[in-house]
Amino acid sequence: MIRRLIALTATIAALATPTFAQQKANQLFGAARSASPHQPAAFGSYSRGCASGLVQLPETGPTWQAMRLSRNRNWGHPDAIRFIQRLSEFAALQPGWNGLYIGDISQPRGGPMLSGHASHQLGLDIDIWMRPANNLQLSRQQRENISSINVRSADQRSVNGNYSEVHRVILQSAAMDPAVDRIFVTPPVKIALCQSATSRDKNWLQKIRPLYGHNYHFHVRLKCPKDSPACQTQTPSVRELSNGGSGCDETLMWWVTDYLNPPKQTQPSKPAPKKKGARDFVMADLPQQCSAVLAAR
Repeated sequence: MIRRLIALTATIAALATPTFAQQKANQLFGAARSASPHQPAAFGSYSRGCASGLVQLPETGPTWQAMRLSRNRNWGHPDAIRFIQRLSEFAALQPGWNGLYIGDISQPRGGPMLSGHASHQLGLDIDIWMRPANNLQLSRQQRENISSINVRSADQRSVNGNYSEVHRVILQSAAMDPAVDRIFVTPPVKIALCQSATSRDKNWLQKIRPLYGHNYHFHVRLKCPKDSPACQTQTPSVRELSNGGSGCDETLMWWVTDYLNPPKQTQPSKPAPKKKGARDFVMADLPQQCSAVLAAR
């Protein structure tokens, strides 16, 4: 016990040094192979934070499979694990689906990643493949090689033949879950959802947010858990709350018009300073609790 206490004291002292504070956070969190031995909690924001006590999603469950296991990103807050169980059970009831293929959630202790996402740092972001999970017996190697499916047309203006009614039903079920804050989809999917929804059932569409880069998966973001007072909740933008909260108005069409062919603009006399990205963060950029999360053994 005394030896462990001495080691812990030395670790905490090391974390207080300026050298540690300036180390790249993604290198440190990317190297963690297991969760911290704390109670589950999220610290900071979805794109600048970390998490303690995360739970590893089993590689295969009765209604899901975790994909790309080599990344070791199938760790989430218990709320995220429970959500996956709920939604995958619902998906398994749909024709042609036996459940869900789950992409990245978070690293074992959250934090910035070595590659890919700017978010997924709190164990509350979940990527779910658009590919129907009709085979839940995939080997580890198959899960490395298989790809999801693209539901966006080649011109990026509409959904293609891969998008189905089942996608709509699953997305609606996810959006109506009380634990969900928002869901990111490729803009043509949001447009298709708005077109198919009746005036009576559009409230859930407020949670569906159009965003580039989500044509192979949809990205579920959960609300800050009750056990995490240091978790920073997001505030919806004016555009996201337009048209009575559904976001189904003319601003949505920007994604398939000006976003794809932006109007020419005059060059500013002075370029804007580069914004610091997640892979540029050092430990000093993250909440103070993240040092303890990282150090715990």
